[in-house]
Amino acid sequence: MKFGLVVNPIAGMGGRVGLKGTDGADTVALALAYGATPQSGLRARRALQRLSDRAPNTSLTVAAGDLGANWADGLCLDLAIVDLPAPTGTPEDTRKAVEAMADCDVILFAGGDGTARDVSASTAPNQAILGIPCGVKMHSGVFAVTPETAGAMAADLVLTTDRIAWNDTAEVMDIDEQALREGHIAPVLYGHARVPMQRSRMQAAKGGPRVSSAVALAAAAAEIVGQMDKNTIYIIGPGTSAGAVVEVADQTPTLLGIDVMLEGKVIGSDVNAKQLETLIADRPVRVVLGVTGQQGFLIGRGNQQISPYILARATRDGLVILASEDKLRGLAHPVLWADSGDPELDKTLSGYVRVHTGKGRQTMMRLSAG
Repeated sequence: MKFGLVVNPIAGMGGRVGLKGTDGADTVALALAYGATPQSGLRARRALQRLSDRAPNTSLTVAAGDLGANWADGLCLDLAIVDLPAPTGTPEDTRKAVEAMADCDVILFAGGDGTARDVSASTAPNQAILGIPCGVKMHSGVFAVTPETAGAMAADLVLTTDRIAWNDTAEVMDIDEQALREGHIAPVLYGHARVPMQRSRMQAAKGGPRVSSAVALAAAAAEIVGQMDKNTIYIIGPGTSAGAVVEVADQTPTLLGIDVMLEGKVIGSDVNAKQLETLIADRPVRVVLGVTGQQGFLIGRGNQQISPYILARATRDGLVILASEDKLRGLAHPVLWADSGDPELDKTLSGYVRVHTGKGRQTMMRLSAG
């Protein structure tokens, strides 16, 4: 089994600073101006470390520099570096790298939905892909649930080649990031890709909310608002479920961003990680979160502004989770996922959590680090 690796160095940089993505040179420049730092290479390294540990000397073809080679350096992997033109900082870098890896069985890529589009459009016939999740809010069904899971899956492909099953219809989806910043979600299906068939380790393509759940969520949200502690900061995550808490308090939520409430009032709207840390100061913190449809992600998809520092302040007991019973029944796996960017924190947060599904109704769900 021969792997290729392509890393999109800018993937996910817009998350912590509240930009909903990094498509386009202007957005990358803005993210850097806001203090964003690259994350995808470090997440790729986590995946490769797991692959190296479990299946040493695996054949891995990489692009040079930050597009791949830098993140595999020093690991017990059989590396080959492809000769490519100088990077341009555009999707063309990804496409050319994948085309140069036509003899690889599986392309590992570190990026988000945009990278998934570029990779899947450039693969050779019967070539499989496997995403190391690095984007802001990934809708495609081609990503492992965490970087470590991606590395473990790759190792399993090496060690159990004769028992591999493939899914040739994994959805590759993407959204218009500018529309997303304006509050409109319009995922588009761009095609299908071949991925390893391991449902418990792959995130599903994201599903949307059901209108019939609105009444139950509003009742659950009203109950949460009525029980809010004084002098406690409530960080409200993105989405209609968490946003219901702001709505029942007769205010307008940032459905695709992060809001902050104190004493039942919004004191910060569409804030980034740095602004959040300033607002909470030394007050107690609770984090109100919804669950991504079908995928089951609680942390690390579309809410990266809520940094590991803030989550550690809140602890698992400080997570307030809302989801309709319909949404929970529709999850691809009966588990919620945490992918904060800090694997040790994810392990600390793991365990059973209460999910508010209606007035006086709660469901216990397992929160897992993958």
